[in-house]
Amino acid sequence: MPEPTGGAPLLAAEYFESYSVVGLLAVVGVLFVAVAFGAGRLLRPVVPTQEKFLTYECGVDPVGEGWAHTQVRYYVYAFLYVIFAVDSIFLFPWATVFAAGGYGWATLVEMFIFLGFLTIGLLYAWKKGVLTWT
Repeated sequence: MPEPTGGAPLLAAEYFESYSVVGLLAVVGVLFVAVAFGAGRLLRPVVPTQEKFLTYECGVDPVGEGWAHTQVRYYVYAFLYVIFAVDSIFLFPWATVFAAGGYGWATLVEMFIFLGFLTIGLLYAWKKGVLTWT
């Protein structure tokens, strides 16, 4: 079957038509949020008082300074969690590539190198005593 004349513009039109659906959905989403915020602004009562400008924390009136001391070990645990969360995120795509034909040994070696780096980091943290809760 012969191509209609102007095949390239027809393909471009189909291409941009698919993006116009995404653009329309984005505009509808922005309008939905704008209408919700506008309705909230029109319907809420506006009665500013001094108590409304105070800092509120779990029903307790603020006392003292706004600075609180936090031990660094909480950040270290959070950092270690992020490292292993990234590891697990990397393992799932690796498993799908490893299951595909022709990538077996290369992806297996790459994964063991990656896990080796993570193991070295974990052993370093363990040797420094970071993982002991005191």
